[in-house]
Amino acid sequence: QVHLVESGGGLVQAGASLRLSCTASGRTFSNYVMGWFRQAPGKEREFVAAITWSGARTYYADSVKGRFTISRDNAKNTVYLQMNSLKPEDTAVYYCAASVVPGAKRFDDYAYWGQGTQVTVSS
Repeated sequence: QVHLVESGGGLVQAGASLRLSCTASGRTFSNYVMGWFRQAPGKEREFVAAITWSGARTYYADSVKGRFTISRDNAKNTVYLQMNSLKPEDTAVYYCAASVVPGAKRFDDYAYWGQGTQVTVSS
């Protein structure tokens, strides 16, 4: 079992930056691919970014490529999502998730989920 807790969400204006953090406890953090997903009201949960066990490879949704950066610190059992140039359409609840599937990008690839943190971007 892996327990994930997100933090760092908030209300910001368009163009601002936020950094989300997700701290894991339980099984060995470095064994897992870590991902970020988001869900806006009335929409399905969508993939945002993922990072491999070592951090050597990262994956991004086209909508955030060039603006968001995912990283991890295995010594701290923490994965981060640096979000720059935020737009109102980035408003959503952001979820951290853990997977054993290489290159995981699909919702069903992830077995463990955090409770989510709200990000609201005003125009």
